[in-house]
Amino acid sequence: MTKRNLFRIALAVGVIGYLAWARFMPSDRAPQAAATAASTHDVAPLPPRKLGTLGFQPCTLAPKHAVGAIEAQCTRMSVPEDWGHPDGRKIQLAIAWVPAHNDGDSQDPVFMLAGGPGQSALDSYPGIAGAFEETLKKRSVILVDQRGTGQSNPLACENKQGDKTSIDDQQAAENDPATVRRLTERCRDALSKKADLRLYTTSDAIHDLDAVRTAIGAEKIDLVGISYGTRVAQHYARRYPTHTRAVVLDSVAPNELIFGNDFARNLDDALALNFRQCARTPQCEQKLGDPRANLSSLLAQLKAHPVSVSYRDPLTGEDKQETLTRGHVALLAHLYAYEPIVLATLPLTLAEAMKGHYEPLMAQANLISDDAADSMTAGMQLSVICAEDADGMKADPAYGDSVLSNEMISLLQLQCSIWPHGQRPSDFHQPLVSDLPVLVLEGEFDPVTPPRYGEQVVKNLSHGRLLILRGQGHNVIPIGCMPKLMARFLDTADAKSLDASCLDKLSDTPPFTSYTGWEP
Repeated sequence: MTKRNLFRIALAVGVIGYLAWARFMPSDRAPQAAATAASTHDVAPLPPRKLGTLGFQPCTLAPKHAVGAIEAQCTRMSVPEDWGHPDGRKIQLAIAWVPAHNDGDSQDPVFMLAGGPGQSALDSYPGIAGAFEETLKKRSVILVDQRGTGQSNPLACENKQGDKTSIDDQQAAENDPATVRRLTERCRDALSKKADLRLYTTSDAIHDLDAVRTAIGAEKIDLVGISYGTRVAQHYARRYPTHTRAVVLDSVAPNELIFGNDFARNLDDALALNFRQCARTPQCEQKLGDPRANLSSLLAQLKAHPVSVSYRDPLTGEDKQETLTRGHVALLAHLYAYEPIVLATLPLTLAEAMKGHYEPLMAQANLISDDAADSMTAGMQLSVICAEDADGMKADPAYGDSVLSNEMISLLQLQCSIWPHGQRPSDFHQPLVSDLPVLVLEGEFDPVTPPRYGEQVVKNLSHGRLLILRGQGHNVIPIGCMPKLMARFLDTADAKSLDASCLDKLSDTPPFTSYTGWEP
């Protein structure tokens, strides 16, 4: 079982555990804290370990919410902020190298490209490192924090207290336009002191990636793109086909896609597929009712009358009071839908809320939204979307009453009217047409990049193949036998001959019908 799978199960258990704890524990129970101590000693730095022209030092990849830590080699590399004017301002790219288990690097290295836009590759890798264990037997993994993320001149928006804050989530959409404008302008003005916000696009990022490839001395590289990272991978493969050996596109976003336009439709479709599990599970509807009807009713109620909720913070144990809004519930449904094993808890949470028990819903919404905000760099996200997608965004009246409605589109359009716009190539939204070996992966229940996206992409790839993983959501390379299949594909660079019959063992996740889990 991969660490990513362990994380998914741990999150689901944590959610259901909180449901029971918040429902039944007395309010005067004091939270308990665990403390750890560590000692440090002065040690002489080791000689740098060389890969091409870059010198690396040992490091540990252990972000805040990771399960476990990964030992790696890290360095920084200076690149021009503006590749068109290489003598101008420089920025530092954060790079990590996870050496192959055989300690050899003769094989083509694998570049993992993180999602978002706005995620750090170095921070996100530990959560899915298990997916690369088979690959690491022969190949090294290279991680580059895309410019504007992680430790590569991050474009993080901060509030007055210095805490990271997202300015592009469903909660902000419920603010008045003047508040959204003020927050966006404040972030723009602060970040413009250290960055030209027009130069943090996908096209700039792939120029950086090829500079890293050159620096480490690799003639060809393999690409593993995840979510938004599939956009980066497709554009790299198109611009640098002679330096690309094989490509894995996990939860693919077609080049033709305008980010945002399909969000409402895709989430509603994924929720419908998932909630059908309740109708097929004995006693689920009997105990919990129709989850989709409960969700629609709750969204309507909270839109008309937000509710003040007293609840226990699941991390600190602190008693809090906050107003539960429609946006909280929409955001929770959206983020939970990424992981079917976590979404399996939502019917129970909704049923409790319909009885007036809002505490678990409020606590879970804040917990998951804070984690999502921590993992994304909002300024970089706007630099990408506003340059590449904003002029094509269109609200669809048919989804005005959907879970996400059209407010996310309106919010992004407002922000992009303020944010500096970079340039995109004239063929940017043209599909990737290639004879490179490409393995395309989709989760059956993916709420962001559904299987039809994979079908759209693979039809232009003469050596491409699409695998759809039953019952799965977003980011599927850690699932089941997929790590072995990915390693086998990277060994052979032949997607069409891959024996993927082991994926037939995957199954759906039944809904939780009580605090003890799903029905036996």
